[in-house]
Amino acid sequence: MNAQTEHFSLQGAAGNLQCALDLPDPETHAAPIGLALVAHPHPLFGGTMDNKVAQTLARTFTGLGYAAVRMNFRGVGKSEGTHDAGMGETDDMELLLAAMRARYPDLPLALAGFSFGTFVQARLQQRLQENGKPAERMALVGAAAGKWEMPAIPANTILIHGELDDTIPLSAVLDWLRPQDIPVTVIPGADHFFHRRLHHIKQLITSMWDRA
Repeated sequence: MNAQTEHFSLQGAAGNLQCALDLPDPETHAAPIGLALVAHPHPLFGGTMDNKVAQTLARTFTGLGYAAVRMNFRGVGKSEGTHDAGMGETDDMELLLAAMRARYPDLPLALAGFSFGTFVQARLQQRLQENGKPAERMALVGAAAGKWEMPAIPANTILIHGELDDTIPLSAVLDWLRPQDIPVTVIPGADHFFHRRLHHIKQLITSMWDRA
């Protein structure tokens, strides 16, 4: 994401996993106040950890004072293995979390994702809840409702969707959220990839995030 990005790798069940860590500006935060895991869009449709929405999410969280870590899913970039429809990807994201917990054991955890990445993060949060250690909050952009079987999510989740998203229609997201009684923020005129509207993602999450 920038010259200070720390690149590293992890050994996962399907092989080597390519990762990147960004830290907050030391002039504003002497040390990270939280840890954010960011998940990228669908690997079979060009999704990588360098996707512009994924990078926007990482920048947003470093701006909030969080250490933001991304990972290329299986078969993407230098990550080995093949796409596993979100199952193995969730395992890999949990592995990344364990590695980051070894480095930052006590920091509050945030889970963020875009498109397919929201499916992975919702599954990870479900797993963490079952283990009694859920993330403090989630930020999901272009949630993959209707494309994959999205689990229920916590009521304080921040959801952002494009009005004109023709990959994941807003109606599918509303159908998923309605029984959960969870609101979604809709960006007028935005498509699935938020062309020319990325700034709204950062502004919304920053203004809505509760660091207390």
